[in-house]
Amino acid sequence: ITAESKKLEALKEHKKGLLQNLFPQEGETVPKLRFKEFENSGEWEKKKLGEIAEFINGRAYKQEELLTQGKYRVLRVGNFFTNNEWYYSNIELEEDKYCDNGDLLYAWSASFGPRIWIGEKVIFHYHIWKVKNTPGINKNFLFNLLDFETERMKSQMANGFALLHITKDTIENWESHIPKSKIEQQKIADCLSSLDDLITAQTQKIALLQQHKKGLLQGLFPNIN
Repeated sequence: ITAESKKLEALKEHKKGLLQNLFPQEGETVPKLRFKEFENSGEWEKKKLGEIAEFINGRAYKQEELLTQGKYRVLRVGNFFTNNEWYYSNIELEEDKYCDNGDLLYAWSASFGPRIWIGEKVIFHYHIWKVKNTPGINKNFLFNLLDFETERMKSQMANGFALLHITKDTIENWESHIPKSKIEQQKIADCLSSLDDLITAQTQKIALLQQHKKGLLQGLFPNIN
């Protein structure tokens, strides 16, 4: 588990380095690395994140509304890291309070940042936003842009210390740069997607190992009745 976790961290550091080169740095309007066909395409546009995406609030739950079984699973921030500790709900909500397979989400509390939800329809908790890209913005590009800008937020706002959460007003008004061409957005997203796939696979591998160890512990130690 330790060895595989080190591999995961190495993959994440590699992606962080790529993001630093594929997106403009502070005070710059073009990235250090740019695909050859776009080298003469001019500067990237400055936009607020709230102009290129809609951030939809999740629902806050009272403890008595969270069930041990029910119709829908309730996705909380912790569930991005574990698959075996879920709450459920039978409450029927507005359609924008659910997320489906492939939806772009953003955890704004604790370990915050963008995620792509892989799984069946679930309700997303208050500490998560569902993110809808506006026309002209590629969703996978937006995922990586949010990943890049989250690191910028952490470094600028926390002075090296981890933030506990980020506000909706902060992220909507955060200024970023994006390429005008959706084709260039797609090329950047494609470049990073294979690395994201490796990170996802490695994360799942660690989760399986942890589950295997948990099973071993239960078999190797006596139960206390």
